[in-house]
Amino acid sequence: MKCPKCNYSESKVLDTRPTDDGSKIRRRRECMVCGHRFTTYEKIEETQIVVIKRDGTRQGYNRDKIINGLIRACDKRSVSLEEIEGIADKVEKQLYNTFQNEVSTEVIGELVMNELQGVDDVAYVRFASVYRKFKDINTFMDELKKILDERKK
Repeated sequence: MKCPKCNYSESKVLDTRPTDDGSKIRRRRECMVCGHRFTTYEKIEETQIVVIKRDGTRQGYNRDKIINGLIRACDKRSVSLEEIEGIADKVEKQLYNTFQNEVSTEVIGELVMNELQGVDDVAYVRFASVYRKFKDINTFMDELKKILDERKK
């Protein structure tokens, strides 16, 4: 590890401990030449997920797109930002746990809808109407009937 002060490439580790959330290792170091002390963080490098869009194009996974879609679906609903971020966390965890480098927008949309359905029915229908591209009132009604049938069970 290069010293930020003198650029010497060797340092000794004085202290090692995990961060509060346990996702990184914090190391306190000292330069072998100038004695400057500095902190480094070590974390696991997650592989980048590539999203395959409906038109066949590919782009890097972007968590913000899920959050923005959820915010729009939950507009004027009693769903907190913490709940929205929790849904995004669960979806992201499921995506990374599949061990696949490529995933379609259909899979991501279904994961989001599965999580959103348990939080707010209206937000779920809003999200589904955009995601599934409801063409008319009949497809909208079909989705509402599914929700009502599940409630009866």
